[in-house]
Amino acid sequence: MTATTVHTVPAAEPVTTETFREIALSDDVRDLLGDQLRRLPDPNIDIDHSTARLLQIFSTLPTALLQQVLDFGRHIDTPGVTLISNLPVDAELPDTPSDGGPSREKKSYVAEGVLLGLSGLLGEPMGVLTEKAGQLVHDVIPVAGGAMTQTNQGSEAFLNFHSDIMHDVIGRYDVANPDFLVLSCLRADHEGVAGTFYADARDISAALPPEVLDTLRSPLFRLNAPGSYVRDVAGGQEVLSEPVPMISGHQDFPEIAISANGVHPLTSGGREALETLQQVCRQVAHSVNLAPGQALLINNRKGVHARSAFTARYDGRDRWLQRTYVRRSLWNVRYRVTEGNRRVHY
Repeated sequence: MTATTVHTVPAAEPVTTETFREIALSDDVRDLLGDQLRRLPDPNIDIDHSTARLLQIFSTLPTALLQQVLDFGRHIDTPGVTLISNLPVDAELPDTPSDGGPSREKKSYVAEGVLLGLSGLLGEPMGVLTEKAGQLVHDVIPVAGGAMTQTNQGSEAFLNFHSDIMHDVIGRYDVANPDFLVLSCLRADHEGVAGTFYADARDISAALPPEVLDTLRSPLFRLNAPGSYVRDVAGGQEVLSEPVPMISGHQDFPEIAISANGVHPLTSGGREALETLQQVCRQVAHSVNLAPGQALLINNRKGVHARSAFTARYDGRDRWLQRTYVRRSLWNVRYRVTEGNRRVHY
């Protein structure tokens, strides 16, 4: 198992709000959880039944631990990212899929149970037709043809600080997007160097010069649609949002949205502010090298995340994460629902 490293660079000014937390299950709790998850069938066969059963299983966690996960999802002042360690894992894993998954050889569903069980404590898992074909469980795997892209297929390029957004005909890509992501590690990269970074908007705002923060709070930026949408739907052409701010909301509890696939500033001042923003994100970010048995809970509104470059070998043993998109409620995105599947949106 690859060792975990957690590195935090302090903001330019002290920030008293806790923005990163670690939770570790005891061996007894891990084993009890694993025993129940190993009995479950493929959760995708009947997702509503599966998520109900997983809620029962995860409600047996020790109350203090369970409350920390629930609080992560329900309160505005809790950390934007939480690392959970010593989770149960599948006894055997097939080769990492070469096409970005899902695996057709995987025979057990402990990892999927962990992912969906944690997701259910935060809200409702959702799918998007233009991201992993609407699947609820996303396999995040390096793909040879996407090595240099700003997508989850990439490996050779630093994946810039971003939010997971989605193209929307309303012109805003930061409305119907997930409130949370859950990232669970099935297999680390060969060298164990792939870092997942999280920069909280509270830390970012505290570290930015006031005039730069004012610019970033102005609607001077257009987000490009996600790489998967541009690749699969738009024929490689950029599809830009209406002008939006990068940072918005209450000064003590700001929200941030950045497109991984490109942001177009509308002014020279906006361009300079965007460059400063990416620099500050690196300065204040928390970093974790995920290993099997670990999962990250990520608030997709309180902060932005990134991934370091790493070497993919495409040999069946490459880095393999699973991811969910989670909304607190699916009601406010009901205009996007697809016929025949209440959890999948266009």
